[in-house]
Amino acid sequence: MTRTPFIAGNWKMNTNKASAVALAKAVAAGATSSAVQVGIAPPFVYLDAVSQVISGSSVLLGAQDVYFEGDGAFTGEISIAMLKDLGVKFVLTGHSERRHVLGESPTLIARKAKAVFDGGLILVHCVGEKLEQRDANQTLDVVKAQLDELASVPADISRLVIAYEPVWAIGTGRTASDAQAQEVHAFIRQHLATRFGKDVADAVRIQYGGSVKPDNARGLLSQTDIDGALVGGAALKADGFLAISAAAV
Repeated sequence: MTRTPFIAGNWKMNTNKASAVALAKAVAAGATSSAVQVGIAPPFVYLDAVSQVISGSSVLLGAQDVYFEGDGAFTGEISIAMLKDLGVKFVLTGHSERRHVLGESPTLIARKAKAVFDGGLILVHCVGEKLEQRDANQTLDVVKAQLDELASVPADISRLVIAYEPVWAIGTGRTASDAQAQEVHAFIRQHLATRFGKDVADAVRIQYGGSVKPDNARGLLSQTDIDGALVGGAALKADGFLAISAAAV
């Protein structure tokens, strides 16, 4: 089955308004291939400005996080409706930095994932193991448990994306080998088939994340079950991010 690659840039807590606008403008100008889907997830405070810059382009606007409640007394939080009001099309849930730095629980992540789906947006659900878990041969158990956070999410394959990001490879310069990444991606697809059925699993896009750069992107993206990339540091420079996007074609 043919799956359109999805290359998404997670800008994390980087850029200021001027640099965010300039970066978004450059990405929108260079993302012209219909053979790959491109998205960018700037910080919350620049979503509006970036949305205006990429309006009319093929680039999808994403959010790095969301809260599961619709509105109310939740100081500092952002709702699905607020994101949609700014033109957001996809949302990340379960990113390792929210799991392991900010302490989000599996229950909270599951509620956020359900809110994204219920709100009609694309869900990019992040899974991945820490170094000590890989060394203890626990990778597949950890990934399975994180996939099970989607238990209440319906099988709408057009709006489900899984991002496998080994924690030990995020921002470290270390990258899973092509074979290591493919092994876990294949396991993810097999697990999705168990729950949703083979046809659904074959259609779901699974991204790789973790120190993806222009010089390693082509090898990773050529693997059978790798359908794109969730890019961190390399997404902060338009030429490098667009080079990764080109490697997916």
